[in-house]
Amino acid sequence: MTGDLLINGKDAWDIFGVNMGDGFLESIMAPAGNKSYIENESRKEHGKRVIYSDVKVQDRDVTLTFNIHGSSRSDYLQKYDSFVEELQKGKVIITVPAISKKFTLSYQKSTSFALGTSRTNSKLSVKFNEPNPTLRTL
Repeated sequence: MTGDLLINGKDAWDIFGVNMGDGFLESIMAPAGNKSYIENESRKEHGKRVIYSDVKVQDRDVTLTFNIHGSSRSDYLQKYDSFVEELQKGKVIITVPAISKKFTLSYQKSTSFALGTSRTNSKLSVKFNEPNPTLRTL
């Protein structure tokens, strides 16, 4: 799991005990939609005119699920706290080396949280905004 996911340049597993949760890759790789096309309606023409040149991509919201693991309750709590602190910095750069992509996201909020019965692992779903999906590089 080391090297599978980087968050703000830090190895997610080694530093935060975090790995990708269910549907992570499917969610983060989904394409963004286009901004509205320029349109013009005239009573002198049938239908409307649509300009398709110079198409621009709109921002998008994405929800990602993370699994957080610790070797003990205190280790888990330390990793959980440092992970949440990293997210709350606002700008979150997620790098997935397996797909050679880097995603620049803005942290919005946590949407769900589930703590394991051992209290050494949890699942956290987080909502992000990707301001410019054309900047996915490595």
